[in-house]
Amino acid sequence: MQLAGLLLIAAVLIAGLLRWPSPLPLALAALLGLALAALDLWWLHRQTVADRAAHAALRDVEARIGGIVESAMDAIITIDQSQRVVLFNAAAEAMFGCPRDSAIGAPLDWFLPDRYRAVHREHIRQFGATGVSSRRMGAARIITGLRRNGEEFPIDASISQVEEHGARFYTVILRDVTERVRTEEALRHSKEEVQAMAAAAHTMREQEQSRIARELHDELGQALTALKMDVGWLRERLPAEAAVQGKLAGMEALLDDTVKATRRLATELRPLILDDLGVVAGIEWLADNFSERTGIPCVFRVGNPALAWRDPMATAIFRIVQEALTNVARHAEASRAEIDLDQAAGEVRIRVLDDGRGFVPDAARRPGSLGLLGLRERAFLLGGEATIDSRPGGGTRVEVRLPLPPEQETT
Repeated sequence: MQLAGLLLIAAVLIAGLLRWPSPLPLALAALLGLALAALDLWWLHRQTVADRAAHAALRDVEARIGGIVESAMDAIITIDQSQRVVLFNAAAEAMFGCPRDSAIGAPLDWFLPDRYRAVHREHIRQFGATGVSSRRMGAARIITGLRRNGEEFPIDASISQVEEHGARFYTVILRDVTERVRTEEALRHSKEEVQAMAAAAHTMREQEQSRIARELHDELGQALTALKMDVGWLRERLPAEAAVQGKLAGMEALLDDTVKATRRLATELRPLILDDLGVVAGIEWLADNFSERTGIPCVFRVGNPALAWRDPMATAIFRIVQEALTNVARHAEASRAEIDLDQAAGEVRIRVLDDGRGFVPDAARRPGSLGLLGLRERAFLLGGEATIDSRPGGGTRVEVRLPLPPEQETT
């Protein structure tokens, strides 16, 4: 617009020099040119004022952003494409023990241990190639930083990138998580100690139960059997009086019941077949005994009948199946049960299924119902996991996976 006014004024001047016949049009044209020029000057002034206001607002925003960066509790570092520091806030100074004047222009390698520098350079290069605006750094979300005094410490970090005037910049936000890592390590160590203590307690309990079962079966059982033989000897030699013979017959019946009760108690404490013939034979006995007691058919399938495990693995497998069958007998109202046992990919896999009424696994546990809790605990103590899949009316599936120790022998 300003150029048009100037051109119009120039045209009027040229026409005057050429002695235009009538001065009136020239005057009007001159006035119009001056008006256009004035309008252009007003518009230019207005744009200048707006630009100054925009620049002032931009400076205010930059100042506020700078204040936020400086007051941030997390360290903020920006590097250029050559991975040299161009921004280093106060929190970064405190975290790395490095003055800002020294950090600006320094390579990012200053703040990383030697063994990680090449990896981080490549990580940033690949991040720049992805075009992703931001993400966390490190697969485990924890990386290692290096203070200027040589101390290494854990960091939780995220990285973002931006391109300005053809140059790419990377901003890393860092948080010192030394205390968090120490707390997690202490918690992990405590958890391992509790797990070891619980495993030892389970082992001691199984050993004690095994000892008591042996004593009941061998000592008390034999004593009762000998006593029964003595009663039989007396029946043959005492007078054939009805009262005497009736009393002896009652004693023999009581002894029979006591022998059976003793064997049952011994078996419940620790089935001798588990120690004598192994876990596969023990689970076969469990399935047969379950069917006999409940009337529910129970099918046992094993991937390899020759499989064998030593304690505590063998006992854990047996008890897990025992707990699962006990739950079927008590709560499932099932018409069929199945047991699958196999070993593959370095782990033992146990599955117990039923077609009973099922339940909601996440529902509140009934008071005194500890079967599934004990099952999970046994799996946990061996570093395994137990999953329970059930729904009302849809039966229940219990699956347990136990990692097999490298030294565990199988045949």
